[in-house]
Amino acid sequence: MSKKVLVVGGVAGGATTVARLRRLDENLEIILFERGEYISFANCGLPYYIGGTIEERDALLVQTPESMEKRFNIDVRIKNEVIKILKDEKKIEVKDLSTGKIYEESYDYLVLSPGSTPLRPPIPGIDSPNIFSLWNIPDTDAIYGFIKENCPKKAVVVGGGFIGLEMAENLHELGIEVSIVEMLNQVMAPLDFEMAEIIHEHIKSKGGNLYLGDGVQTFDYKDGKTTITLQSGKTIETDLVILSIGIRPNGELAKDAGLEVNQRGGIVVDKNLRTSDKNIFAIGDAIEVIDFVNKTKTMVPLAGPANKQGRIVANNIVGRKEEYKGTQGTSVAKVFDMTVASTGNNEKTLNKLGKEYGKDYLISFIHAKSHAGYYPEALPITIKLIFDLEGKILGAQSVGYDGVDKRIDVIATAIRFGGTIYDLKELELAYAPPYSSAKDPVNMAGYVAENILNKDVDTIFWNELDDLDRENSIILDVTDPEEREMGYVEGSINIPLNDLRDRLDELDKDKLIVPYCGIGIRGYIASRILVQNGFKAKNFAGGFMTYGNLFCKDENDCGGRIQSENIEYTDHGEIKVIGNEDDSRKTLKINISELTCPTPSKEINEAIEKIDDGDILEILSSDPNFSERMKTWCSNTRNTFVKGERVDKGFLVTVKKGLNK
Repeated sequence: MSKKVLVVGGVAGGATTVARLRRLDENLEIILFERGEYISFANCGLPYYIGGTIEERDALLVQTPESMEKRFNIDVRIKNEVIKILKDEKKIEVKDLSTGKIYEESYDYLVLSPGSTPLRPPIPGIDSPNIFSLWNIPDTDAIYGFIKENCPKKAVVVGGGFIGLEMAENLHELGIEVSIVEMLNQVMAPLDFEMAEIIHEHIKSKGGNLYLGDGVQTFDYKDGKTTITLQSGKTIETDLVILSIGIRPNGELAKDAGLEVNQRGGIVVDKNLRTSDKNIFAIGDAIEVIDFVNKTKTMVPLAGPANKQGRIVANNIVGRKEEYKGTQGTSVAKVFDMTVASTGNNEKTLNKLGKEYGKDYLISFIHAKSHAGYYPEALPITIKLIFDLEGKILGAQSVGYDGVDKRIDVIATAIRFGGTIYDLKELELAYAPPYSSAKDPVNMAGYVAENILNKDVDTIFWNELDDLDRENSIILDVTDPEEREMGYVEGSINIPLNDLRDRLDELDKDKLIVPYCGIGIRGYIASRILVQNGFKAKNFAGGFMTYGNLFCKDENDCGGRIQSENIEYTDHGEIKVIGNEDDSRKTLKINISELTCPTPSKEINEAIEKIDDGDILEILSSDPNFSERMKTWCSNTRNTFVKGERVDKGFLVTVKKGLNK
């Protein structure tokens, strides 16, 4: 006699389970219950349909009930909600939402894939007609229809996670001015703060408004507009609000049935994904999993793990014993032009676990190029690597433009197989100039980590600068003088790296020397020179690029001497010169995008000397921070910053020689 399997919930986990079950056993009786209309849809694609990148709504539907029934011979029951589990009788109660009829269905095995629900806290005014959450197809239709009908000019996204940032990007693509409100001091919780700051600056460069470390106190709807009052007292007027505050697991059904759940309501399962009842399995957003890296219990709502869990449950039901070995939280997101990705544990997680975890860790930064720097359109990529004192990789984060996903996937694979930083440096990865460098950024991350672990270099990080004893230390800028005009660490002294050996007598051996350069390479070389000549030295990790992301917010920071004249921000975050255009001005264009560290200040200085006052210099760079650095350069060299913009081949900065009169 064939067995009967009931699956509660579709989308990623449930749909995968039933398809795998049928492929393994043609004789099983399989029934899939879904309280909504859609059993399998691309929920990660919903923001891109709203923004117009995905043009056809039907493209979001992975499987329809009809196609699932026909292909896999499965009884698919949409608009049927499972309201009760009678585990002692091995039955469930189901409500047909179309008719209101309640009926029972027996099972041999029950699989729970109930998913999760967006949080909607009891904030006054939260039920206003222009406030939406995005989680499923009906939500998508509601937001899409509202935008089509009302043509909003301003939108506020509450929450800076994956969905929040993807919605912000897609609303911006529709020409809507977007503000993001986030209770934490950063967006993208999987990132550590210094990595998130790269994203913050990028959002601002796109004209996005950020309200960090602030939450919503009230929504006040009137005449089609909502005034949001924040906990800080600030107010924002908007036409549209998207809530992306977080989610809660749909564990009520399991809890009411007497199955074990955790404090968050997540369903507790064993290594085979069985609940506390041997005939009931659970998968997806609603279950408690093991963190693959630190082996503690956690909850990670991601589509990839849910699909894998569905396959494992199907295998176990038909007798193919398989364990789920944990979730490491590998994720990637597109934020406007940038890509952000992470895997494993971040510092926040490790610090929270503290002594309970029982492991110390080290970190390293690299700023590299997506492919060979001499090949056109090489764009920057930043990788933060976290590893223990034996070199085992605990986590990684990356932000950049091209190749971010590739590098995180390589490191994620290394973590899954218990890899170390030594494995990263030994990996033989595909290389050709359009795709990578002979020493891929993943290899470089391994090299830098090895230098730290082997104590070839000691490092100091951005969050340790405030604790640095400035009386007994020297911050040493080893960049070239022209490069220093683009910004420097306040209080530092400048000795270019190539001059360092001849000028060691200018430094005090009783003080700690902290060398830094543009991205860290020359700082490392300086540290090696200093240590081998009897000095105490700590290289500043990540160099001025990391420092600038965190501390250089306008042209008066980091060495800027004067306020640029007659410059204002446009509505979209670009910068323009106020005043009459002079059609007689000459324009000189230079491309420094293929030049690497040190920052090619020499080429810029030579170019500006070739033109007259009032003429224009256009500079193409591959550095996303180039605009900010050029503001400081203009401030220090008494030239006028006109604008900075993202273009197809990199980042274009326009400068007018001289100051506006």
